[in-house]
Amino acid sequence: MTNPLPHISIALVGNPNSGKSTLFNSLTGLNQKTGNYAGVTVDKHYGTYKYNNTSVTVTDLPGTYSLFPKSMDEEVACKALLSEGEKVDVAIIVVDASNLKRHLLLATQVIDLKMPCVLALNMIDEADKSNITIYVSELEKLLGIDVIPIDSRNKKGIEDLQKAVVKAKISNTVFYNFEKQKELLPDCASYTDIIKEDLSVKGLNTNAVNDFELADNIHRFSTINYIIAKCVKQPQHVNKSVTQKLDQFFTHKIFGFLFFLLILFIVFQFIFFIAEYPMSWIEDGFLFLMNFTSGILPKGQLNDLIVNGVLAGISGIVVFIPQIALLFFFIAILEDTGYMARASFILDKLMRRFGLNGKSVIPMISSVACAVPSIMSTRTIMNWKDRMITILVTPLISCSARLPVYTLLIGIMFAGKESLGIFSYQGLVLMGMYLLGFAAALIAAIVLKYVLKTKEKSYFIMELPVYRKPQLQTVIMLVFDKVKVFLFDAGKIILAISIILWFLTSHAPGNAFSTIEKNALAQQTIKQVNKYELNSQKLEASYAGILGKKIEPAIKPLGFDWKIGIALITSFAAREVFVGTMATIYSTGDTENSETLREKLMSEKEYETGKPVYTSAVCWSLLVFYAFAMQCMSTLATTYRETKHWKWPAVQLVFMSGLAYLSSLLVYTVLS
Repeated sequence: MTNPLPHISIALVGNPNSGKSTLFNSLTGLNQKTGNYAGVTVDKHYGTYKYNNTSVTVTDLPGTYSLFPKSMDEEVACKALLSEGEKVDVAIIVVDASNLKRHLLLATQVIDLKMPCVLALNMIDEADKSNITIYVSELEKLLGIDVIPIDSRNKKGIEDLQKAVVKAKISNTVFYNFEKQKELLPDCASYTDIIKEDLSVKGLNTNAVNDFELADNIHRFSTINYIIAKCVKQPQHVNKSVTQKLDQFFTHKIFGFLFFLLILFIVFQFIFFIAEYPMSWIEDGFLFLMNFTSGILPKGQLNDLIVNGVLAGISGIVVFIPQIALLFFFIAILEDTGYMARASFILDKLMRRFGLNGKSVIPMISSVACAVPSIMSTRTIMNWKDRMITILVTPLISCSARLPVYTLLIGIMFAGKESLGIFSYQGLVLMGMYLLGFAAALIAAIVLKYVLKTKEKSYFIMELPVYRKPQLQTVIMLVFDKVKVFLFDAGKIILAISIILWFLTSHAPGNAFSTIEKNALAQQTIKQVNKYELNSQKLEASYAGILGKKIEPAIKPLGFDWKIGIALITSFAAREVFVGTMATIYSTGDTENSETLREKLMSEKEYETGKPVYTSAVCWSLLVFYAFAMQCMSTLATTYRETKHWKWPAVQLVFMSGLAYLSSLLVYTVLS
């Protein structure tokens, strides 16, 4: 029996944009998403690596500016450093070498906790580019700990850092204002006790802590100024960096905003134009697979289940993978280059008019991918009112789960229509749907601004990172991970619902199906009967048809029939299930029809009048309904988790469902 390896538990702590998550990947080899903006890491992340004969567990903590937390994610970081249950053996303090003065406040606070520390002088390449010289040995003497220059993106200095971790030491230097501590907090024996008191471990008077924090920060910055003067040499004449030159345009109050809209426009054009080709290949592949499977299996229930239940449902989601991948690809590029932080900056003034601030931009833009992690990322928002408003309105932003619904309906409306020059109508309408969601979120926010009351003052602090060339590996892994989650998480739900739907659409009470067939035979032989009409009658008599008919009176004013009603119910689990449900419904009982779902919907006619079912009015009504409806149980569960009260998800559900119904009713009434 071999002896277990010696074990060390380390924590990565640092300001937002210091490169902690990138260093985490470099140390552990784990493929964690890293974004070049504040608020990416909203929870603790764990990984491991081995160095010589030592096993090391790495915890990536949320970014924080101070050990006196002002937001939920900062509180997570502070509590982790002081946790008795998850004791941290070594803290790696990650700082930006090109902005050392700004990052030393947190660094000196962590050193004062009197735990073994190592300072990772990250982004040393950026400091070199700016002709900034850092005297590492002098900095080590003043801080009392090892200082290791690294470039985490290119994995330079990582081995030196690993070596320093196993021999990390506690600094003998004290940076906090000892005199003020004795005056204001006499019961605290150490700086660690002060932080514990601030975290309400013992419930100390808040005013005393606030007064100490202010005096302590002034004292620290006096010391930090001395450290910078001794250890950092900066050029006397600083030429404008590439980042500063680019920011003159990208953060301009007019041109910056126009460029942001241009970026959105280009992204949605690409999503339709480029994705069209692989989507058609996937459609053709599934049609071939369905026809092949139908031909080799004996006719009967199993054949029908596999072809019209399983394959039809899954094909309705897989076909949209190219668009989902492209969406996440562009988001990853914007994050990794550092542009996403600029989007927050330029939109801050606009957001404030609606009761939000610049930090609300990240969750709202990230909602284009998914509302669940976006709601979690609101922990970076310090003001309670701003955070609650952001949580409540974020689901109105169109997410990737709505994309399959949008694509299907927009494709029906604009099938065969010419493009507007080099731009497609589909791309323009898709961009319009996303802007509609954003506008609805802002309008809802301004209402909540006057409904929710608080005395807290709102302010926005964000450090703009330098522009960097995006890392291909980071972008590819983000796209791969997000598509995998989208495919398999949604796939499980869709597969289960598709099988249930197949049963409900393929079976009926008593002998309803045989009666329909006998009536058809009474008129003419079964081979001469209109097969489409026969399948429609059987679907209407099925269990699913009965359910749809029950709710049809409530949705008829919106232009929806009972088939759409079934999809509305099933898609409450996840919006993208709408497409899988429609694929299952329109494939039931027909294993020989090689049309795509879009073609089937376009050819669908009303039984009584013979008019098309999916008119422009119906499609627009459905688009608006799904733009606003809360059709996502995961989002409601996340809202409850973040707010710790069922009142808020209930408000979301009632408000968004009501808005969706009334908006859809208005659109259908006007257009029809």
